[in-house]
Amino acid sequence: MTSKTIKRRHPAVRDDIADLTTRRPVPGAEIEQVDPFLFLNHHGPQVYAPRNRGLPFGPHPHRGFETVTFILTGELAHLDSAGHESIIREGGIQWMTAGSGLVHAEVSPDEFKRQGGPLEILQLWVNLPPRLKMTTPRYVGLQRDEIPAIATPDGKGTVHLTSGEYLGKHGAMGMLCLRRRISAAHAARLNLGKAGASEDIRIGLATTLIVAAEQLPVARDHAGIAGAEQR
Repeated sequence: MTSKTIKRRHPAVRDDIADLTTRRPVPGAEIEQVDPFLFLNHHGPQVYAPRNRGLPFGPHPHRGFETVTFILTGELAHLDSAGHESIIREGGIQWMTAGSGLVHAEVSPDEFKRQGGPLEILQLWVNLPPRLKMTTPRYVGLQRDEIPAIATPDGKGTVHLTSGEYLGKHGAMGMLCLRRRISAAHAARLNLGKAGASEDIRIGLATTLIVAAEQLPVARDHAGIAGAEQR
């Protein structure tokens, strides 16, 4: 596999929403979007006190793209106008295809508002090509134990594979992104849990790398772009 290096780093914009700590790498001061990625919010990490108001994302509309939400810590309730409903906890994901349009809410469950606790969430918006923008809305919520956890070859890390393929294994949602105009796409959470850990990730024409980790200098501050030209 040919090695690639990060070509550019783009600082995130701090843009808190009510009392929710929020950093936004895309769009930011230096970059509008990284096709097909329209938007990325990094909420937290922070700790909510007991008897809190929860997340401020009541009913709001979406159309023409998908949202992929990684619940790193805490939990997130989803409810939409197509009748989908779930509560996804730490380590899980929510993948919603807005398509022709729906209204949804992303809020904290009642138990979280009563008891409080840590919270950290990544949400990515993925554009749909013109031929799919009016597709039927759909939603899939997966808990941590429904997502394949694959050890890296050196045994120092774990890839939690939502979509795409890694070491011959497929993600929980298959190769969904092959239907789009980019050559391939992966959605995964990579934990490098030991000192000196590293991992090679196969990439396509363009790759957006989001780093969210306490120990790394780009933590919560940058999105990195690697690879060849974008389509």
